[in-house]
Amino acid sequence: MNRRPTFLLSVLCFGFAFLYIPIISMIVFSFNNSRLATIWGGFSTKWYGKLFANDAILEAAKLSLEIALVSATIATILGTMAGIALARFKRFRGRTLLSGMVTSPLIMPDVITGISLLIFFILLKEYTGWPDQRGFTTVTLAHITISLTYVTTVIQSRLMQADLSMEEAAMDLVLRFWEG
Repeated sequence: MNRRPTFLLSVLCFGFAFLYIPIISMIVFSFNNSRLATIWGGFSTKWYGKLFANDAILEAAKLSLEIALVSATIATILGTMAGIALARFKRFRGRTLLSGMVTSPLIMPDVITGISLLIFFILLKEYTGWPDQRGFTTVTLAHITISLTYVTTVIQSRLMQADLSMEEAAMDLVLRFWEG
């Protein structure tokens, strides 16, 4: 009778071990003194010292954080607006096109989307002269394109389940706040 919870618990433990043991081993071996990752040479933080002394890696990390901040902010704003439009307005011109553009990156592999965006930016440069180079702007636009899909889908699904009376009550409270 008690066999099923034991089986589920063992599958859960195996799943967590499968996911987290490689991460924990990477953390442990990051403190390895040896140049070889598979041979333990003692505890050391020298590789972290070399990491923080490498200006190229620090600049790359800073650029990655800037791209993440800008793309997440813009994708959140635009995705929220698109999610509201798709959830609250049942019929409007371009709804099918907007819905298709929002859901297409969900069904396409990320590699195909990335290659498509690269080709798009190359052709755009050829025909219009913009962008001058592929860098911060193009990478940020590509991240926004992919992130926008997930934001819109989540916001739309949550708004479809939300109680409209709560939304009306919140609007009433905002109006009372601004009036008084």
